[in-house]
Amino acid sequence: MLKVGLTGGIGAGKSEVSRLLVKYGAVLIDSDRIAREVVEPGTPGLAAVVEEFGPGVLTAEGTLDRPALGALVFADAGRLAALNAIVHPLVGARAAELERAAPEDAVVVHDVPLLTENGLAPLYDLVVVVDATAETQLERLVRLRGMTESDARARMAAQATRDRRRAVADLIVDNDGPLEALEPQVRTVWDELVRRAAAR
Repeated sequence: MLKVGLTGGIGAGKSEVSRLLVKYGAVLIDSDRIAREVVEPGTPGLAAVVEEFGPGVLTAEGTLDRPALGALVFADAGRLAALNAIVHPLVGARAAELERAAPEDAVVVHDVPLLTENGLAPLYDLVVVVDATAETQLERLVRLRGMTESDARARMAAQATRDRRRAVADLIVDNDGPLEALEPQVRTVWDELVRRAAAR
């Protein structure tokens, strides 16, 4: 099994890269998806979040109100750390469970947005960083996700710098250009991952 950490700044296009890697044969463990699962209604994770942040982070239906929670944590490093202390251990345990279930010869790609920020690079055999300029990230967040420019900048500022991400990378995918330029790069990365997996 080859354990790969995949990361990139918000709006860099990491989801598109993970989609392509799955198409080629990777087993994907998506930290964002797991982070949503561990705070679904009825979970200990959601109960802990409400205890920490109050009932104002719930919708009328009793689900997590992500925009309300985001407004609390993205402007306050201490509150963000409190949220991460609840969610990250739950995500880590579930990711480990999914990894154990993968075939022995699999290329397992862990899609981890905050890999750099949380010092997680040593957990993986290698790290792939999806890279884009801040200008590209900002444009995508505003155009594709409908964020205001100030919200987008706040989200970007809460993450590691581009240089810090690139410093932990074993392989870099440049996603500053159009989608058509991405697939050949990801194919090359996949071929390298398969080669490394076979050499283990």
